[in-house]
Amino acid sequence: MKLTFKHIIINALATLFLFVGFAQDKVDIDFNFQVDQILKNQTKDYSELNTIFKNDLKDTLKMRFLAKKSNELNYLEGESFALCNLGIFFRDKSLYNQSIAFHQNAYNLAYSAENIELQIINLNMLGVVNRRIDNYTKAIDYHQEALILAESQPKITQSLKQNIAVSYNSIGNIYLAIKEPDIALDNFDKSLSLEKENDNSLGLAMNYHNIGYAFEEKGDLDLALENYNKSLQYNTEINSIKGILISNNSIAQINLKREKPEEAVKVLEKNLELSFKTGDLYYISSTYIGLGWAQYEINKLQESEFNLIQGLKIAEERNMPSNVSLANFHLSELYKKKGDFKNAFERYLIADKINHNITGQQNKNYISSLRIRYETEKLNNENKQYEQQLEIQELQIKENRRNSIVALLGILIVAGVFLIVGRQRRLKNEKKIVTLEQDMLRSQMNPHFIFNSLNSIKLYIINNEKENAVYYLNKFSKLIRKILMASKEKEITLAEELDTMKLYMNIENIRFSNEIDYKTSIDKDVDLEAIKVPSLILQPFLENALWHGLSSKKNDKKIRIDVTKENENIILISITDNGIGRKEAERIKRNKSLKRK
Repeated sequence: MKLTFKHIIINALATLFLFVGFAQDKVDIDFNFQVDQILKNQTKDYSELNTIFKNDLKDTLKMRFLAKKSNELNYLEGESFALCNLGIFFRDKSLYNQSIAFHQNAYNLAYSAENIELQIINLNMLGVVNRRIDNYTKAIDYHQEALILAESQPKITQSLKQNIAVSYNSIGNIYLAIKEPDIALDNFDKSLSLEKENDNSLGLAMNYHNIGYAFEEKGDLDLALENYNKSLQYNTEINSIKGILISNNSIAQINLKREKPEEAVKVLEKNLELSFKTGDLYYISSTYIGLGWAQYEINKLQESEFNLIQGLKIAEERNMPSNVSLANFHLSELYKKKGDFKNAFERYLIADKINHNITGQQNKNYISSLRIRYETEKLNNENKQYEQQLEIQELQIKENRRNSIVALLGILIVAGVFLIVGRQRRLKNEKKIVTLEQDMLRSQMNPHFIFNSLNSIKLYIINNEKENAVYYLNKFSKLIRKILMASKEKEITLAEELDTMKLYMNIENIRFSNEIDYKTSIDKDVDLEAIKVPSLILQPFLENALWHGLSSKKNDKKIRIDVTKENENIILISITDNGIGRKEAERIKRNKSLKRK
């Protein structure tokens, strides 16, 4: 029988598939053996798991198999590890909802297993996925949680350093998105330092690229290009196709800004082919849009329109708001140039609406970051309280020891001297204890103080009252500064205390619709700068007057502070309110169903 070209091809493919089948069987045998060993040993270390399965991480069938077997034997770490890698796979395929689901399940399993490293990794990955879809509020929450968890560990391993670097890098990217390049650079520098310690070329490549992007946002194109080239060099060394693609896209963008569109087109045409090798639709979409923009600049309008629409289609299908907005913006410019003003206007409206939504989300993210900082400060204060309690206990133990020694030596020492020395020592230690307790009180007060103020400002933000929000945010920032300065001092001048209380009342008055008439009266003979008082001593009394005296009153709400000189040694500070009175306040308190701590 005569062999045709078709028969030759069929026979060759059959032989190839047979060979691949034998090779696959060998791989499967090796993989099954590795899985059996892992299930037997119940390995908990992420780095060890990553080393064992380094060649199988992108094989979804194998990862699903590992997850299934781990689930059957209740091996939480193995299942979490497999689901985490499935989440990364789906993220790189721009299937973000599936990716989030896998990472959330992986985190829950790691939490149940009390595996800190797997918790941190999945929190960071959840942050990265949410950042891809411009959900910056959730992204910064996840990265901050990962960062706090990692840095709170007693021993910072190399792996933890790597995860801390990822957190700082991603937080920097979020600040770039909300147009805060200086804060972003600070985070990138921290990440870069850790990556240098770990000698991690991939991490260095990512950070140099992001630093370049930050300088580009600041308008420094020379420094931006310098860092993009460093990133490209590292990506080339490790043969990272995705990294080379990202670096070249950014270099092309610099060429466009320097009015060198021909060079940008050459780079982006090569990049488009490269983007398909990554299989990541996010970067395919970005490259299409970049190439379309570059072609517009050299008046290749037909090619430009085709590539912009291709990038737009992918962005719309895979929920990429920033790319959708960018593609529509460039299409608007293109249609305007072609004289199609109706299409140009429609595209502009779409881009503007998406940008408005993203900007709103970014504002929410910024306020969210303030809340996170507050939570961090609260955690630090709780740690400080714990340390102070330990110090108090240590002082009390030392005092008991001294008393025992003094009792033993009392037989040999004159009774009078013994009493004087013992009394002096006790008074000294009691003074230290009182001082520490005052510090603890201030540490407890600050978070409560901040929380109340933030809630007040939040109302204006929710109601979109921008001018009021900005006005009171300025007041709030001054108040925070004064609180932080006061918390470091045991005593401040009465003038500073009254000034701080004025700011406090301005902020608190928001929740009372500015109904409170707050006045301060000071005798002429009182020198406020010469009088020292404990910092923030008046705040609790003002707060009680507000919430127990005036909160239940309908109208005519007044608070007055009078500073009078009783005699040469006594200054009297009186806080007076025209509230409902103590008996009525106590009656209301008893009748409340929800008891306040």
